[in-house]
Amino acid sequence: MAEEKLVFRGSSRATLGVEWELQILDRASLDLSDKVLPILDSLPGIPWVKPEFIQSCVEIASKVCADIEELKSHLEGVMTELKRACGALNLCLCGAGTHPFCRRLGLITPLPRYLQQKAQYRYLARSQITFATHVHLGVPDAETALTLMRELKAYLPVLIALSANSPFWRGFATGFACYRQRILASGRSYGIPPSFSSWEQFCQFFVVMTKAKVFETVRDIHWDLRPRPDLGTLEVRVMDAQSCLGDILAIAAFIQALAGYFLAIPLKVRPAILPRPLPWWLERENYFQASRLGTTAPYIDDRGEVYPLSRIIEALFEVLLAEAEASQKPYLRHLEQRLVKGLGWQRQLRVFHATGQSAAVAAELVAEFG
Repeated sequence: MAEEKLVFRGSSRATLGVEWELQILDRASLDLSDKVLPILDSLPGIPWVKPEFIQSCVEIASKVCADIEELKSHLEGVMTELKRACGALNLCLCGAGTHPFCRRLGLITPLPRYLQQKAQYRYLARSQITFATHVHLGVPDAETALTLMRELKAYLPVLIALSANSPFWRGFATGFACYRQRILASGRSYGIPPSFSSWEQFCQFFVVMTKAKVFETVRDIHWDLRPRPDLGTLEVRVMDAQSCLGDILAIAAFIQALAGYFLAIPLKVRPAILPRPLPWWLERENYFQASRLGTTAPYIDDRGEVYPLSRIIEALFEVLLAEAEASQKPYLRHLEQRLVKGLGWQRQLRVFHATGQSAAVAAELVAEFG
C-alpha cells in the first residue's frame, strides 16, 4: 500500500547529510569518462560511494551527521579514499553542474531502476548529463518537513544563485549562471514543488500518482524540495554540484541555518526584504532569472516591486550570522567571501575568458577539487 510507504520516520535530532555528485574525468583529456563501475569495484568497503544515473558520475552520499563539523570530517575521509581509487585508474574528479565541453550522450548505469528510466525516456534520459548537490535536513516529523518545504520554496532563487556552477553546455558559454536547471526543465517532475497544507494531502497525492503508475517510490519525484519519509528528512535538491569541500560545507551550513531560522522566527517578524510565498507565475519568473543571472538577477515581489536578488542575499547573511549556531558561522562567512571573490560559475567564466579554452576550465575545476 502507498500509505505504508509514507510513514515518516522522523529524526530525534536536527541531523545533516549531503549527496555530492562528482564528474569522473579521464586524466589526459579531461573529458567525462564512463568509469563509475571500476571505481566502485575498487572501493568495496566504502558504502558512502555510490553510482548515479550516468556512468560518468560518482556520488558521495554521506552518513547521517550530528552537525557540520562531523560532516566535514566524514567527507574528508571519503574524499581521500575516492581520489586514491581514481588515481589508480588514471582518472580524476571535479565538481560542477555541467561539464565544460563534453558533447556526447550519457551512458546509463546498468541498474534496474536506471535502465527502466532509459527505456521510458530514451534520448531525454541520455541527454541529462548534470551533477547536483543535495542536502538532507533531519526533522522530527512530517508536518515539520512540509513546513520547511513551504518556507524554502520562496528561497529557491537564492539557493540557485548561491550554488550556480554550470555556465557551460557542450562547449558553449550559455549565458546562464546555472544552465543545469534549463536541462532538467525538460524532464518529468523536476523543478518547483507544489505546496501541501498537510501530510495527509501529500499522502493523497502520492496514492493517486502510484495508483496511476506515475511514481513507484518517493525517489521518483525529482522536485527541488522533497520529503523523504524513509529517511526522516527534507531533501533540498536545487543546487549545482559544488567545486570543493569548503563550498559544499558552506551551502549545507547555509541551508541548515536557514531552516533553523524559519523554525525559530515567525514569518510576520522577519525583515520585510526577505522572501515570502508568491503566486506560481512569480515563483517561476524569479527562479528562471536566478538560473540566468545568479546573484545579479532581479527578484519580483507580489506587488510588482523589483529588487536585486543580491540585496536579499545580503540581508539574509546579516540575519543568519546573527542567529546561526556558532559552528555554522565560519562556513557562512566562507560563502559570504565567495560572493565577493566569485561564485562557481563566475570562476569558470573567468578562466574561460582568460584562456579561450573550455579544457582550461575543466583543469581549473580539477585543481579546485584538490
